[in-house]
Amino acid sequence: MKRFFRASAIVALLIFAGGLALYVRSPLQPVVFSAPVSVGLSGDFAANERLAAATIYLQNIGTGPEDIVKGPDGHFYTGYQDGRIVNFAVHDGQVIGGSAKEFVNTGGRPLGMQFDGGGNLIVADAFKGLLSVSPSGKITTLVDYADDPSLRFIDDVDVAEDGTIWFSDVSTRFGLHDYIFDLVEASATGRLLSYLPTTGQTKVHLQGLYFANGVALGPDDNWVLVNETGASRVSRLWLKGPKAGVSDVFIAGLPGMPDNISFNGVDTFWVAMPALRSKEIDSLASYPFIRKLLGGLPAELLVPSDHYGFVIGLGLDGSVKFNLQSGAGIYHTVTSVNEYDGHIWLGSLAMPAVAVLPLPRTKAQRESVN
Repeated sequence: MKRFFRASAIVALLIFAGGLALYVRSPLQPVVFSAPVSVGLSGDFAANERLAAATIYLQNIGTGPEDIVKGPDGHFYTGYQDGRIVNFAVHDGQVIGGSAKEFVNTGGRPLGMQFDGGGNLIVADAFKGLLSVSPSGKITTLVDYADDPSLRFIDDVDVAEDGTIWFSDVSTRFGLHDYIFDLVEASATGRLLSYLPTTGQTKVHLQGLYFANGVALGPDDNWVLVNETGASRVSRLWLKGPKAGVSDVFIAGLPGMPDNISFNGVDTFWVAMPALRSKEIDSLASYPFIRKLLGGLPAELLVPSDHYGFVIGLGLDGSVKFNLQSGAGIYHTVTSVNEYDGHIWLGSLAMPAVAVLPLPRTKAQRESVN
């Protein structure tokens, strides 16, 4: 019996020591949060395999083509994990073989991208800041992390007609390498900012966002949308009219965690969801101490493995027009969706390729056929 109690005491001591080590090592300051209520993969988000029809291109040229944009020169551009931004030629929704060429290497990690009115490629670089790349490939830093310690993770960008650059900062606490800690901590320190090229002024417009991610301006720049990955919702800031300066929720209760968002310029916002909501994190919403201990583990061990493909298209009122999914793993961890010339182009942080498929029928069109 004495041996049993001694062994039990040793085990308890080891567990205590291990927990103490995790607690001390953890950089997290977790807070209690309310997990979003979602209908799951049902109703407007019913599971399907429509995304399995995608065609894969640029295989093994690089890892993680996170965003894809079309330039004024007619070429498409995407950025890779190793800092390269590559352009390639497209005809009728097909990549012309052998056309992919390195445009520039930022020396960082290019994520969201958009062209401005002068033909410059504006890049949200997770390591270098907010960049402007001229048509000749000259890189100019617009917003440098070194000049503003509160900036930790610039993620996505869009450009208004007046030249104002809107961009997101995921967190004031964590960067790209340990981004998962921001989702586990749930302290919601993300922000929506703007940069005015004529004055060089940076302004914070929204704070307290739970993992601020994709950014997209609406029709006539009347509002700007920003995805909150950790909250599974899309928030909106009104820029014009009687509601100017007011923020509200465009859509909430998404069954996935939204990444980038883009506007087709007419009537659809495309939202990429690289993963379904983490049931593990949600189950610990009321247990910050346990999440504090999890923060003592290496960040990569906390990243969920999710090979699900998920894309939705929203109307101007936030209603679901398109619902494209696939569990087959053909193309997954989708981080961007951009519509050009009757096709939608998909980017991914995890895939070694880009994907494209013809613009699908809307929910209303499918129902009218049936």
